[in-house]
Amino acid sequence: MAGSIDRRGLLGVGAALAGAALAGPLAPAAAADAPRRPGPDTIATPPGFQPEGVAISAGGTLYTGSILDGSIYRADLATGTGRVITQGTGPISVGLKLDRRGRLLVAGGDSGELRVVHAGSGRVLATHRAATGTTFVNDVVVGCGGAWFTDSFRDVLYHLPEHPGAEPAELRLGGEWPATPPGGAYWGSNGIGVTPDGRALLVVNDTAEALFRVDPRTGRAVRTVLEGAGSVANGDGLLVRGRTLYAVRNWSYAVDVFALSGDGSRAVFTRRITDERFDEPTTAALHRGRLYVVNARFDSDWSDPATSSTIVAVPA
Repeated sequence: MAGSIDRRGLLGVGAALAGAALAGPLAPAAAADAPRRPGPDTIATPPGFQPEGVAISAGGTLYTGSILDGSIYRADLATGTGRVITQGTGPISVGLKLDRRGRLLVAGGDSGELRVVHAGSGRVLATHRAATGTTFVNDVVVGCGGAWFTDSFRDVLYHLPEHPGAEPAELRLGGEWPATPPGGAYWGSNGIGVTPDGRALLVVNDTAEALFRVDPRTGRAVRTVLEGAGSVANGDGLLVRGRTLYAVRNWSYAVDVFALSGDGSRAVFTRRITDERFDEPTTAALHRGRLYVVNARFDSDWSDPATSSTIVAVPA
């Protein structure tokens, strides 16, 4: 989720959802299911549910969270049907990912909280508060020894180790990382991924309109060299598969695709994905050659309880 004056009003919708790490069994819905054929190209989310993040299990179960009240919706890619598994009560859900145990890791926005949710039942397993004050925990990736969360208003990452009972630790960003002005008027870090070699993190900076490789041990950031006509301006969610980087560009209504070097230090633009169905796209997930792109529809009237959105599939 990236910011602008128009989007700032969304931050006060609720105090964010809880998050944390807790051991738990593999969620039944996230376990490997029987092979499935491609389903519908468009998946509708319920009325009054404004999606932002997305995760997809190996078996084709999709999860997304609402930035209106924090609800979590689960859908079957084969049929396009789904249901709310976690009913939100006010705090928001921003980025989310599945970990290796099949649990959902959820970024809690302006609450400064991290949540872990059972992907089968939707039950909140644990909650940790990573920050207080002016904060916006925005996105999450699993890798480099645990889960890593961005904070768009603070120049830090939050690391949640994989082992049971772990507490989140703060990693301050340094090196070439540009300081984010305090106060919440400017957005720094947003989407996050892991480099192809698995040794470092990739983080997009909204204000700098740049991509950075971050050492998970020290926080030292080095700007990734972008080659070609591609851009990470309006960069929101990042997705890395092999040596391919998908950068979702919300207000640009596009997904830019890059070929990455193994260490993530260079990225060569290869193509731009656009679709008439894109409506302020924020994040994307890949399943069986299709890219599922979330439409947050920031410009829509979400005070109307009938307003809804979609997640659209395009060729990857």
